[in-house]
Amino acid sequence: MNSQHTPKRATLSAAISAAVFGAFALPAQAQTDAQTMDEELTALEEVVVTATRREATIKDIPYNISAVGGDVIDRGKIMTTGELLRGVAGASVIDYGARNAGAVNAIRIRGLAIDSNINMDVRLSAVPPVSTYINDTPLYANMVLKDLERVEVLRGPQGTLYGSGSLGGTVRYMTRRPVLGEAEGRFEGAVSSTSGSSGYNWDANAILNMPFGDTFALRAVVGRIDYDGVIDLPNVYVLDNDGLPIAPNGVLDPAAEYEYVEDADTIDITYARVSALWEPNDTFNALLTYSFQEDDIGGRMQPTEGVDGWGDPYDRYENGSVQREPSEREVDALALEMNIDFGFATLTSSTSSYDHSGESNSENTGFYAASGWLASFYYNYPRPMASAVRGYGDEAFVQELRLVSNTDGALDWIVGAFYRDQDNSSSQYSYLRGFYRWTAAAWDCCVVDDNDFRYDREENFTDTALFGELTWNISDTFRLTGGFRSFDNEYTNHTFMGVGLYTSFAIDDEVTFEGDDSDTLFKFNASWDVSDDMMLYGTVSEGYRRGGANAVPLSGTFAEDPAWQVYDPDTTTNYEIGLKGGDARSFWNVSLYYVDWMDIQLNTATTNWGFYAAQNGGDAHTQGVEFEYDRVFGGGWHASVGYSFNQGELDETFMSADDAYVAGVKGAELPGLSEHTINVMLENTMTLGNGWDWNNRISGYWQDDMKNHISDTSASFSATLDSFALFDFNSTLAVSENWSFGLFAKNLFNEKGVSGVFTENYMGTDPAQNYYGSGAKSVITRPRTIGVSVVYDF
Repeated sequence: MNSQHTPKRATLSAAISAAVFGAFALPAQAQTDAQTMDEELTALEEVVVTATRREATIKDIPYNISAVGGDVIDRGKIMTTGELLRGVAGASVIDYGARNAGAVNAIRIRGLAIDSNINMDVRLSAVPPVSTYINDTPLYANMVLKDLERVEVLRGPQGTLYGSGSLGGTVRYMTRRPVLGEAEGRFEGAVSSTSGSSGYNWDANAILNMPFGDTFALRAVVGRIDYDGVIDLPNVYVLDNDGLPIAPNGVLDPAAEYEYVEDADTIDITYARVSALWEPNDTFNALLTYSFQEDDIGGRMQPTEGVDGWGDPYDRYENGSVQREPSEREVDALALEMNIDFGFATLTSSTSSYDHSGESNSENTGFYAASGWLASFYYNYPRPMASAVRGYGDEAFVQELRLVSNTDGALDWIVGAFYRDQDNSSSQYSYLRGFYRWTAAAWDCCVVDDNDFRYDREENFTDTALFGELTWNISDTFRLTGGFRSFDNEYTNHTFMGVGLYTSFAIDDEVTFEGDDSDTLFKFNASWDVSDDMMLYGTVSEGYRRGGANAVPLSGTFAEDPAWQVYDPDTTTNYEIGLKGGDARSFWNVSLYYVDWMDIQLNTATTNWGFYAAQNGGDAHTQGVEFEYDRVFGGGWHASVGYSFNQGELDETFMSADDAYVAGVKGAELPGLSEHTINVMLENTMTLGNGWDWNNRISGYWQDDMKNHISDTSASFSATLDSFALFDFNSTLAVSENWSFGLFAKNLFNEKGVSGVFTENYMGTDPAQNYYGSGAKSVITRPRTIGVSVVYDF
């Protein structure tokens, strides 16, 4: 199969080599031409951000923030948050791939994460430690990065302005607004091939900006992504019309029929966004935005290592599942932002609502086998296929009002109010497919159906807050800022649990629990302009993550210890000092930080029955250094480098909520944390004459090894994941103001890049229980992808 692609990839590799040689080993005449490029290529582009609720450049914000401009995202064909954050020092993502893109937020900033690296299939009880926003809407949806103005990455706790979930930081995706008075558009298309795949990938999108007079404009983007799969499934049961494994020699005979499924993890994504801007005068504007995305994913991009039940080793791009594992999801979001300029201050109203839901089918047979259940509870049923059908939902109404001062004087201030009414849901219905049919033939009694576990959780969170910041400009060079956020959260949890299958053991249970918590967070910041090109700053800030209820039963068959009933908020206090500066050609920033993490929340499972739950677990801390340097040189050259050093560990040993076992040991390194990360970029833009411009860009990322799980002794989860390096290359030739053509290669050296593992001990094969597949798998970076693109601007 791979040999069929060798000539094509060799050709593309040769083209890349030629482009690199042409860009980075230029003849003298080409270098002379490059020296005559426009002035704008010798000045570093300043990205204006609104993280402080005022427009400001990165250099002027007195704390550690990064921004990636939309043009950079477009040039690099960056489509996912995982790709994006590899270029930001101190931030990373456990990239679960398209199948799990919307289920779990795995963004890590400053190492503030304690959950296992493989928490990806189940909507977690505790909210993530990094909050995400689409414009002013607090929403995690991991949508396609297209037609963005910029992405802002705020490091460290952001509790005063951004509320719950901003323990480690905040990521803001800022979409492009309609442009008044200008008609413009763009069409983009790309075709590529990925190592391990027998097919091709394509994606296309169109962007249109339409003015209607001088005061109104519409902007629309619509696109489609269609990627062929990479992962093959060598041992998938052939199913009958009822979706049950075929028994070729009769139901009671142990024989099964298998098929080889090639390129199972296909990706089909449709997305659209429409924005309408009305600006009748200089004092008022209103922006209405609707965003939509629909994902249809064929399976996991997660290969299995080791051997199957027949002793045959799995190839590099094979997964041992005995069934397909598709997923689907849909996101609908509507937001209205209105601004009124009163002269002394601007009032902003942000109103939004969204609905994000999804469902997936998961191979769970390996878990049953590793737990010994197939023999103990299912009498070594000959064709075991355990399916976990999991769903999640997140819908909310959000309203924020804020008043931001406009005057230039000794005091700058912000005051605001926030309200959110959020409904979350998660479910799992587990089936041992074909078990009822087999027992009916063998015993003619005792089993109700194939459904052996049912779980539904419905939660509501109501969050009300008042917040504000006050900056005292003591002089032209020295400023003090204080901030607060006073909040009140109320929550309810209604959980339904059931065990079925056997007539003698069919039990359902329902539990409801409600509670509330309230507190006030603070921030203090001081900054001093040491010179025109250098700022010294220091910050003490607090972050917060809401608590909630697990709503587990306290009596009856499924009884758990009352300690599992509720989990409390956790908080962080960040101490940071930094220097930043630069000139027209450069920007640099270095910061040192220490973060205290109190009453940490751990997503886990209850001791008796394994219900999804969160618990608190003592204290931890992280500390480190972050460094960024970005510079434009003469001749169209541009380079950047980022480095982070991060250490994080538990400050005390903590037990499970019911004191049944040790959950974490004092001094244990936090999982998913790489002590060292480095990102680099080098690009060159040159003028070739006749209006042709040629841009070549190489970027690289390296991360140190990291832990898979908080425990070093857990046979099911403990693993150390090796360090890895990733390199991307982009070459774009603009042949006119309208047309440009590109060549790109992602993961140029085809690094595996493992960032999480399901071990064989947890989900491996067991032929003694008639399970010949394997649920063990690794979370990997997308293999080498090489392609060509075309852009038409009009």
